[in-house]
Amino acid sequence: MTKKQFILNFLIIFLIFFLDRISKIYILNIAETEGIVDISLNSFLNIILIWNTGIGFGLFQLEQNVIYNIITILIILINILIIYMLLNSKGFHKILFSMILGGSLGNLFDRIYYSAVPDFIDLNYNGYHWFVFNVADIFITIGIFTLIFIELLKKNEK
Repeated sequence: MTKKQFILNFLIIFLIFFLDRISKIYILNIAETEGIVDISLNSFLNIILIWNTGIGFGLFQLEQNVIYNIITILIILINILIIYMLLNSKGFHKILFSMILGGSLGNLFDRIYYSAVPDFIDLNYNGYHWFVFNVADIFITIGIFTLIFIELLKKNEK
């Protein structure tokens, strides 16, 4: 990896981590001031604060410390794998792995600092709600789905 590539990847990771932290701090400040976060922006987007002890989009929420710690260790190991893949990838893949890592580090920070991840973006349509998520989840999802899409395109070309 060249110095220029390293700086670009570091900036992507840092920017995503920073955007995630700022958004969460803003929401947590509202919660501290108002006692609750329940903002309806329009008919399909709400801002509500929930604390996620599971993994992405609130899956596998658990109260037991041992299982929570095992999941946290597993997330750390996955981050190490993502770093390995970032270092060994080329081109646009590096950017995608940087996006995933930036988001993952944002959520990992919360797991360690708060013992849960604050999620607050609530999308819904006609009363059907998607999982509540945060800025980090957006970048993780975009990165993963784009990687999958690229691989599917490569497979179809062969």
